[in-house]
Amino acid sequence: MTDMNDAERRAWAYLAAAAEPPSASVIALVSAIGAIDAATAVRDRKAPTGHLAALAATEARYATDTSDRDLDTADRIGARLVTPDDEEWPGWPLSVLDRASTAARGGGPLALWARGPGTLASSGDVAVALVGSRAASSYGEYVAGQFASGLAGHGKTIVSGGAYGIDGAAHRGALAAGGRTMAVLACGIDRDYPTGHARLLHEIATRGLIVSEYAPGTTAAKHRFLTRNRLVAALSGATIVVEAGRRSGAANTAAWATRLGRPLGAVPGPVTSATSVGAHAMIADGQATLVADVDGVASLVAPDGEDTRGPARLRDTDGLPPDQFRVVEALPAHESMSIDEISFSAGIPVDAVRSALAGLDVAGLVDEDGGLWRLRR
Repeated sequence: MTDMNDAERRAWAYLAAAAEPPSASVIALVSAIGAIDAATAVRDRKAPTGHLAALAATEARYATDTSDRDLDTADRIGARLVTPDDEEWPGWPLSVLDRASTAARGGGPLALWARGPGTLASSGDVAVALVGSRAASSYGEYVAGQFASGLAGHGKTIVSGGAYGIDGAAHRGALAAGGRTMAVLACGIDRDYPTGHARLLHEIATRGLIVSEYAPGTTAAKHRFLTRNRLVAALSGATIVVEAGRRSGAANTAAWATRLGRPLGAVPGPVTSATSVGAHAMIADGQATLVADVDGVASLVAPDGEDTRGPARLRDTDGLPPDQFRVVEALPAHESMSIDEISFSAGIPVDAVRSALAGLDVAGLVDEDGGLWRLRR
């Protein structure tokens, strides 16, 4: 955590509670004038020109300042507020949420509340999301637990939503193997939801990490689960649907993974099982790769497709100049990007992106089509 003073942290906490996520307009205001001035602008209802949308986004809550209470609650339960100014902030995994093609559908979080000894740095390519039906079958729970345990042995962090069914089995499998697990909640960091998972959530908070973009005290609601799902997908190097019915929240997380260019896998189940209909549809439509074992899952999340069962081989990107490496890393696995989008995602100037792309093109690592660039397959 950076050396942020109390006024700055209170400002972040105030803004995090004042706007219902996702809050792109408030994020833009903070980026323009800083957290303290942004909090003052929201309270005084006097935003700079071009940022009036932030006032509309906070209209319902601006007069209620719960920042001190929220920070006290976090301290009491061993949680912390993580902002983009903190070293722990997972800027790289979350950057895909701010691309032009995805920002309008959700965008990144303003800040995150984190509880537990784990770190948000254990996300991205070292994490795998295991999601699925709450009304899981015994087969689905068994597979989720086995996959989580095996992936933990590969050094992967298991990400899920803390719910009944597949989520719970995935978290328990990771914990039983002594591995890392992260639960991303659709409620406040201090809430045990569902209540039947109070003991499991306590165990995750003790040995892993619980994450939420909702202020302490916030109750779970249907729209918050859908908003939460984009974080599950973004914080994971790949998403695996273990079981999903015809209409399932897991399908929303899967759609986010596809939208973000993250690899998506699905586990086949009995053709007679209603809880596998959604997973079968994803496989049949070509949306998801069929995965049947831990090695298959691990190969999806490996950034260069390396065989995770044997010694790591040299990647094509090893030894690249810094700018070229950052451009390659900014390009998603299955999606094209404009030069401006690559510049934003990689954090380097447009001219440097053009120069890097020229070198990568010569090296046979990227392709260009109509002004959009993608990794060469």
